[in-house]
Amino acid sequence: MDAPENDFQWFGEGFQGFPKKLPEDCIEYTLYIIDSKLKTSADIRAVLKDVQRTATDFTRELLKDYIWQRESFSLEIQTVDQLPFLRGQTNYGDSIEDEWLIVYLLRELSRRFTKLWIKVVDADGEFLLVEAANALPRWLNPEIADNRVWLHNGKLLIIPLQHAPAGRDRTAPITRSLSLQEAHTFISANPSKIIHSPTIEDEAFYRLRNYPKQITENLQHSLITIPRKLAYILKKRPSSISPAVEAFYLRDPIAMQPLQAQDIKALSFPPADFVTMSVKFSKVGYAQLKSQQFSVPPAWSGKLPKNSIPKEVQQAEMGMKVSCGFEMLVADPQNKDKKAVREIQLLLDDIESGEDTLPTDETIASWDMRQDDESWLDINFEDFERELAGKKGGSANTSAGNFGDKTAQEDLRKMVERFEQFLNDDKAGAEGAEDLDDMDYDDDDDDDDDDDSEISSEGEDKDVSFNEQEFARMMREMMGMPPEEDPNANAIKPSSNGKAASRVGELDSDDEEGEGEEIRKVMQRMEAELNEADALNLDPTPRKIAATKGGVKGKLKGVESPDMNGLVEKSDDEDVDIDFNLAKNLLESFKGQAGMAGPGGNLMGMLGMQLPRDEDDGKEVG
Repeated sequence: MDAPENDFQWFGEGFQGFPKKLPEDCIEYTLYIIDSKLKTSADIRAVLKDVQRTATDFTRELLKDYIWQRESFSLEIQTVDQLPFLRGQTNYGDSIEDEWLIVYLLRELSRRFTKLWIKVVDADGEFLLVEAANALPRWLNPEIADNRVWLHNGKLLIIPLQHAPAGRDRTAPITRSLSLQEAHTFISANPSKIIHSPTIEDEAFYRLRNYPKQITENLQHSLITIPRKLAYILKKRPSSISPAVEAFYLRDPIAMQPLQAQDIKALSFPPADFVTMSVKFSKVGYAQLKSQQFSVPPAWSGKLPKNSIPKEVQQAEMGMKVSCGFEMLVADPQNKDKKAVREIQLLLDDIESGEDTLPTDETIASWDMRQDDESWLDINFEDFERELAGKKGGSANTSAGNFGDKTAQEDLRKMVERFEQFLNDDKAGAEGAEDLDDMDYDDDDDDDDDDDSEISSEGEDKDVSFNEQEFARMMREMMGMPPEEDPNANAIKPSSNGKAASRVGELDSDDEEGEGEEIRKVMQRMEAELNEADALNLDPTPRKIAATKGGVKGKLKGVESPDMNGLVEKSDDEDVDIDFNLAKNLLESFKGQAGMAGPGGNLMGMLGMQLPRDEDDGKEVG
């Protein structure tokens, strides 16, 4: 049976295949020459080769000693539909600065070649528009942004909406993404109509404000104590530090197997003949290495240099982590085809064959022994919270540099500023901080359904309205906190039957007396059954009270009966009684977030409560 000519024919007419998506942490850049004077592909290819050579020389000059987190910037010539162009794809890993460095390189290239047009995207699509979201026009949304954003002559240019040929009634704008051929046609035919907005450009290129100075600030030099053989490798191939750090950071029990052996002769970098040298890291890689808690593996047990000076102990521990990372990198069969591993193996072979010799102590002493400041790793969480809240505590001199580096602080302030602008925008809608108008092309002609929803006089959908005061009251009541004083809230009083009865009382109304009575009976039977099983007795045992005495403000008092009226009581000599189980569950929920966002932290933040950091776990993990 012959295969159909169109593989996607059975999906339906007009289906062109599923959209291609870049892998996570990848940036893709394509460079085109658009010049009506160049008639043939050979002419375009000749110009592209010139661009490629210039890019190579420029990066070699600018990034001579740069440490990429994963992959470096590169360009290769490709041809699609007889159209030659330059293309590159870089996996930047966890280092966002590598991505923005590539954007800077592309912008500088576009300034050197006036006929060069560059398109750059990542896994989020047109991420330059994401950066400039606060300044974009209302019509420019992600659904129509593909192939509309270009770098040219150092500027950010946007192809506007075009108008289709006039029909019988009116001329409608083309409200969809452009194909690459349509974008090239528009650029060639209507260069004067392309939009250049300085406001959008400033927002999109905000992270490039400190380049090229920022390039050197992305690196960290540190003194570490390592075997002499590894010092030789790092001196010959400084860039090999990144894959070694990643091998250490992403290690698993299988990767750790070479370090479990007692015989160090089988190791490529045995823990012996230690020297101290300055190693250059990317800041992300250094933070990953520094933050990892790592117990000494059997192969290194008792092999570390004996020092009592804290600084030298830290250098030895960092050197052990680097050495173990290199060992896991070269020992893993999955890495044998990687360029960095092949280069390391060639250098090791040169040492074994005697073609090269290890550096002497005098040689190592002549190397640069640079140690950069590490204060950017220290985060003052109180200052961090103040920055998130948009507040600046203390003077300018004391607030600067309390957490992270200057770039991190500026980015954080800008993020908070944008978020506050969005929250304070009364016109903000579901699509962002702009009004939804007739150019919102996500609507699929479902205007007929608008009449079905009930809209109040204030324009609010009653079915999905949100009462903030009611939500806050319910949350405070659920967590056993005293209700806020409200002078206007005296009309409704809780009944003497406890919380369950008051809940039923709220549901009761004049029109639904029978239904409310039935609900009350059901809840009373449910309460009786739960009491029989002792499920409502949430008070702590005497052992728990003794264990937590003094750790929580306020005292816990026993209850006379296990009903719902006796969960929390007040006495004359205390402000608020705190239920042990409730506090314990909230703290465990907060701890379970492991420092990330979660329901416990979000609820506490909404209620204005600051929970302490969990710093009592000092366990080491292998």
